[in-house]
Amino acid sequence: MVLGTYKEAVSARSTDSKILEVSQDGGIVSALLCYALDEGIIEGAVVAGAPDDDWRPIPTVVTSSDEVIAAAGTKYSMSPTLSALKEATRQCGIEKLGVVATPCQIQGLRKAQAYPFTRFVADKVKLIIGIYCMENFPMASLDTFATAKLGFDSLTDATKMDIGKGKFWLTKDGEDNGLAIKETHGYEQAGCNICNDYVAEWADVSTGSVGSPDGWSTVLTRTDDGANVFKAAVSAGLIETKPVSEEKFGLPMLEKLAKQKKDKNNAERERRAKMGVKVPTIY
Repeated sequence: MVLGTYKEAVSARSTDSKILEVSQDGGIVSALLCYALDEGIIEGAVVAGAPDDDWRPIPTVVTSSDEVIAAAGTKYSMSPTLSALKEATRQCGIEKLGVVATPCQIQGLRKAQAYPFTRFVADKVKLIIGIYCMENFPMASLDTFATAKLGFDSLTDATKMDIGKGKFWLTKDGEDNGLAIKETHGYEQAGCNICNDYVAEWADVSTGSVGSPDGWSTVLTRTDDGANVFKAAVSAGLIETKPVSEEKFGLPMLEKLAKQKKDKNNAERERRAKMGVKVPTIY
């Protein structure tokens, strides 16, 4: 299955206007975290926090809905999110932890949960929310997109980043400036070229914009824990859902992109292996 194992696929969005104002797409990550915190399902979460002035994301431990909302929004340079796990569990004393992460980070977290030397840290993670990810960019690449390709004086001029409709978008002075995705190829992190997971297959719940209309997110519930918290948030009225479309730009589009990433990056893995370059094992 190109989308991995999942229980249900739906289009969804938050019903909270405060979340929708600051979130990407349907605000599902923020809505789930806020619900889980308010209901005591988790005591805190590790997220890619609000970026500093140059858009470099900062791993952040959040323990309230207000802190979740303050950290909302997608970042397109890698946040070393897992580096904050010890801070969350040891310094902050969190016993039930949520984590928002990219597919590659989730693979590492699941491995950590499987090995005994990470006791008292990884075993306190109770909810993993994964975000769809085709590739991620070093800060130097984002600087190039802003200045050399879009004509900004500096990346700091941008107030929002997004990827959609075949373009990488930077917003400046309320105006969206788009760069064709094909022009970003070759600027991604080197490891992105051998990752074959687009839809966070090892998460409890994974979500992203592809496959749903503007302002909505496509959600895949994968584990019992993920399905239970998502259904509870829907029942509480914090998230609204509708069937994910089976038309060309619905679930088939998500499947198409997931397959493209697997095929392209598996070919690159084979190419590197033939050159004698060691590549990580796929799980």
